[in-house]
Amino acid sequence: MKRVAVLGAGTMGHGIAQVCAQGGYGVVLHDPSVEALRKGLDGVRRNLAKGVELSKVSPEERDAALARIDTGDSLEDAVAGASVVIEAAPERLPLKQELFRTVEALVPPATLLATNTSSLSIDRIADPLEHPERVIGLHFFNPVHIMALVEVVHGPRTSDEALDESVALVHAIGKEPIVVRDTPGFASSRLGVALGLEAMRMVEDEVASPRDIDRAMELGYRHPMGPLRLTDLVGLDVRLGIAEYLHQELGDHFEPPEILRRMVREGKLGKKSGEGFYDWSDDG
Repeated sequence: MKRVAVLGAGTMGHGIAQVCAQGGYGVVLHDPSVEALRKGLDGVRRNLAKGVELSKVSPEERDAALARIDTGDSLEDAVAGASVVIEAAPERLPLKQELFRTVEALVPPATLLATNTSSLSIDRIADPLEHPERVIGLHFFNPVHIMALVEVVHGPRTSDEALDESVALVHAIGKEPIVVRDTPGFASSRLGVALGLEAMRMVEDEVASPRDIDRAMELGYRHPMGPLRLTDLVGLDVRLGIAEYLHQELGDHFEPPEILRRMVREGKLGKKSGEGFYDWSDDG
């Protein structure tokens, strides 16, 4: 695979575009919002500039990666000639289904269709398509350019060829794949959401402050980031949507706590709104 189309230029999309470009692939980044596309490209530039500053990326590598990223004015332009299409659209099943239905009509049958969903069923996303065997999950983690893990999620109709191609792509861009069967929450979201929801219940019960609950996991269990700070970075609204889906699919253990529902109603969505379990108002 030499050309990757990334659909969605938000936090995950522009990170995926960056790591694919750093891995040597030509990338076309597309978003229906011109402003989102501009912000996404700015995010790539900032990430690479920070990499140069920290001596993790050479100036030559930065320039080469940026030169490999193009933008597609239309969806048709973005996917033309792509060997793999990775969607990073919001976590709404009908949206992802319609996007792939449109893309399927624009690309040849050999094109791999990958979704960055963190919890939705791969099989249900593929259900409307004529060729569901080429649909697979590539669940990247935020921040994409730093986190090593990618969950490769195969549905019951995903072909062995699609799985092999996906694992090879993940290795080629310098990430570590784990292969997971298509079940609600996969491996990482199921474990991560369970931990995050319990941490929220502890805040409700005044067991400890959000900062001290996070430090318990960071210092006691060597987690690089506590579950409440991670929730702020992911977005409380995103966490709520995933929790509601897992509650429906897996039962009461994943019922969202009232504190999460209340904070989302109040617009306290985490870093992107300036306030969540932490105050991000002074963060650049």
